[in-house]
Amino acid sequence: MPMIQLAAPSGALTAEGRENVQSELAAVLLRWEGAPDTFFRAQAWSYLHELPAGAQVTAEDSADNAAPPFRVDVTVPQGAVSDRRKAGLVKDATETVLRAAGLTDADALRVWVLIHEQAEGTWGAGGGIVRYSELVALAQKARETAGA
Repeated sequence: MPMIQLAAPSGALTAEGRENVQSELAAVLLRWEGAPDTFFRAQAWSYLHELPAGAQVTAEDSADNAAPPFRVDVTVPQGAVSDRRKAGLVKDATETVLRAAGLTDADALRVWVLIHEQAEGTWGAGGGIVRYSELVALAQKARETAGA
């Protein structure tokens, strides 16, 4: 049950990028989390936060020279994503944002990806606590059903 959020300056994404970036980021997250493409697809929430001009800058930016910065926040259950998967997630999320903004690899440092691991017992949905072990069991059952 991962969540991914992109904060971007308003107007920094291309029209096509704005239309597709949320679903593309959600797909990247599911792939690197290793979740099956079943029930989990509807649980992979993706947010786009478009910020007004000047709401997000670096200390070096001036009003005349502000290349757009982007922040991708990823929230997953603790232990759900190995270091190798985190590295792949960061790489693919960065590439997805760059494409959505019409930028090149030279702009990669403008994209920061922060992975937040939600501690066991602190993720709630449907009025109750969701445990990582329960998600693993659901994923295993989905894989078995798909293979049957």
